[in-house]
Amino acid sequence: MRVSALRFAAAGAALAASLGVFSTSALAQSAPPAGPAVTVAKPVVREVQETLIYTGRFDATQSVTIKSRVPGYLQSVTFKDGAFVKKGELLFTIDPRPYQAAVDQAKAAVTVSETTLQFTTSDLERAQQLQKTGNITDQLYDQRRQAFLQAQARAIGDKAALAAATLNLEFTEVRAPFDGRMSRTLVSEGTLVGAADTALSSIVAADPIDFYFELDEATFLGLERALGSAGAKGTIVGTPVEIGTSDEPEPKRKATIDFVDNRVDQASGTVRLRAKVANADLFLTPGLFGRIRVPFGGPKQGILVPDDAIASDQTRRIVYAVGEDGAVTPKPVVLGPKIDGYRLIRSGLAGTETIAINGLVRIRPGIKVTPQVATLPPVAAPAK
Repeated sequence: MRVSALRFAAAGAALAASLGVFSTSALAQSAPPAGPAVTVAKPVVREVQETLIYTGRFDATQSVTIKSRVPGYLQSVTFKDGAFVKKGELLFTIDPRPYQAAVDQAKAAVTVSETTLQFTTSDLERAQQLQKTGNITDQLYDQRRQAFLQAQARAIGDKAALAAATLNLEFTEVRAPFDGRMSRTLVSEGTLVGAADTALSSIVAADPIDFYFELDEATFLGLERALGSAGAKGTIVGTPVEIGTSDEPEPKRKATIDFVDNRVDQASGTVRLRAKVANADLFLTPGLFGRIRVPFGGPKQGILVPDDAIASDQTRRIVYAVGEDGAVTPKPVVLGPKIDGYRLIRSGLAGTETIAINGLVRIRPGIKVTPQVATLPPVAAPAK
């Protein structure tokens, strides 16, 4: 009897132990696993200035092909190829001797005509006095008056010929029409050059310099309306912009839009605009590509998120909002340009959400995550 009791007690203990192990294992299996770790943060909400960036090309405000205005032998070249010159600086000299001879000849003709004019003037005055007393015939008076008028006309013509000859003599010195940078010399000294048909060189203005770019029709209309709502009277002309070369990370040179073409190009559907930028250091060269940053409307409150926080869902862009319980909700958003290293959200977020900014590849529909809270700085750190 005692043996049976002991066996029964042992069996009960074994059963209790097995039940305890079973209960612990079941509890372990029923506990939900921890969600994947995801870094979350509030979007940056602050005043921003939305801008548009376009590419364009620098061009000279003035560009002239240097030609001789009189024919002759090229006597000298007085500048170095590629040099910066001032307005009025001597560039080329055409042999002036034939033109100096023409000036001397014209001066002699003027002297003769002025002497003849003085004589005919005195002769006409005497004839006028004699006509009052009737001591000269009308025919003789008319002859003297005719001689005076012919001498007067000849004097005017000779003076005009002298002015033309003097002008041609001045044209033998080819001077810079404005401050600028010269190209190379296209002819050698001793070459016989024609009048206005032989290019000697070219010059372009260096400071300031123009920047041409084009806007598509939709952007042009939106920019006009945005500037109008910002108090710019609906016009793009006079808008301050920033310009940089193609190798500069950010456009920094201050400029102003001073021209908008008067029609939309029907072939490309674009409008050409021009900005004028100072070039005191003469670094910018006509023909270079560059980038221009144009403000789009006035300052406003903007919602900024890192590009890493933006995911794609077919044709949409989404941001994952994370609740306090770790539940993830996709939020379709409309993106704007980058500002201070962040992406502007035009619509889709209120700015109060907590969003996933890292670890998006671990997010799956319907799961909960383990949020790791971080704080975004007002300006994103530059990419390394």
